[in-house]
Amino acid sequence: MSITITNIRNAVSFNDDNTIFNLEIDHPEYGWIPYTLNPNDPDTTISNSDLMTLIGTNFTARTQEDKDEEATNINRNTRNILLQTEVDPLVTNPLRWAELTTEKQNAWTQYRTDLLNVPQQSGFPHSVTFPTKPS
Repeated sequence: MSITITNIRNAVSFNDDNTIFNLEIDHPEYGWIPYTLNPNDPDTTISNSDLMTLIGTNFTARTQEDKDEEATNINRNTRNILLQTEVDPLVTNPLRWAELTTEKQNAWTQYRTDLLNVPQQSGFPHSVTFPTKPS
């Protein structure tokens, strides 16, 4: 079943190539609803090429501020996941921590510090090097 969309609004480009968009479509049954137009979407219920024609040049491109914010969020979330899944289970467990040698404790302490300092790297948020987990 194919749905014809004749009205769109608030199109915002999601990538530098302006091929992926977040927008609102005027769905014939549901009214105005959010929609992500992605050319790789295999669902053909709504024609992406028809939507691209409706969008034309009437869209907002992502700003550098948007890109910086996205990169910041991705890198901070990655850092937080590493802290929660790799560091916290070890350093917050007194029994496991006590089993480590002083050298291993120092390595894990440094790893934790390096993860916390990721946002202070000179290339942050677009060029980030995550520290290597101690073995």
